[in-house]
Amino acid sequence: MKFSAVSNQSLSRSIKQERRQQWVVGIILALGGILVSLPFVWMILSAFKPESEVMALTPTLFPEKWTIENFKNLFVNMNFGLYLKNTVIVVLWSFVGLFLNAMAGYAFAKFEFKGSKQLFFMVLATMMIPGQVTMIPVYLILNQMHLINTMAGIVLPGLVGAFGIFLFRQFMTTIPDELLEAARLDGAGELRVFWQIVLPMTKPILAVQGILTFIAGWNSFLWPLIIANDESLYTLSVGLQLLKGQYGGNFALQMAGSTFMVVPIVIIFILFQKYIIDGYTISGMK
Repeated sequence: MKFSAVSNQSLSRSIKQERRQQWVVGIILALGGILVSLPFVWMILSAFKPESEVMALTPTLFPEKWTIENFKNLFVNMNFGLYLKNTVIVVLWSFVGLFLNAMAGYAFAKFEFKGSKQLFFMVLATMMIPGQVTMIPVYLILNQMHLINTMAGIVLPGLVGAFGIFLFRQFMTTIPDELLEAARLDGAGELRVFWQIVLPMTKPILAVQGILTFIAGWNSFLWPLIIANDESLYTLSVGLQLLKGQYGGNFALQMAGSTFMVVPIVIIFILFQKYIIDGYTISGMK
């Protein structure tokens, strides 16, 4: 009985100590989160301030006078509506590339053809080459194809990527071959097998790649800046850089432009961050 009482007391102490440690870690993480998010909160709130209030000697967190004039100026004076349209086009074509990556991953995972392994290793080898190294060759190729300063020249090089093919291939290798063979015996063609059986089973990876694809397309900056000479083809990131150059002294307008760029990414990440973590965990386990 004494031994049981002692063990219960030690167990109770360990539980209390563990809870205390969890509280300490939680408080530290909360303080760290507040410190990290404070500049973003200040940026968003400053976007609704007039320029005189942003430049005041005594800064304030919340606007004393709320205004949306800065956002109006973005679309009236800086053509942000056009930049938004171009960015949406890039994002939509990026999602087309997402399905091309899925089809390539399915081919590498479930089809045996001559040189398939060597070709897959070549695809993986491209992940070791920095994108800056291939920009000049890709630019020269597009120049020969007369696609410089076109929307096609902006979206084509980013349609497929080795990382996406690798993730899809690794996940699709776990799909039972018997299930696919049963569908083929029932008369389903390869496209039907892919769309109705394979894709629904790869939802975790599709979610991860979809989020990353959106973020990459929304933030596209360097390649549109290089390939496009016409301002009518610029994306939001390039427009934000132009805003910094043309209105470098108008900090309220810059805050509005940065907010317009960052807030959608933050919302997407907050809503779907669990899919990113789960998808990477599943791909690592498989």
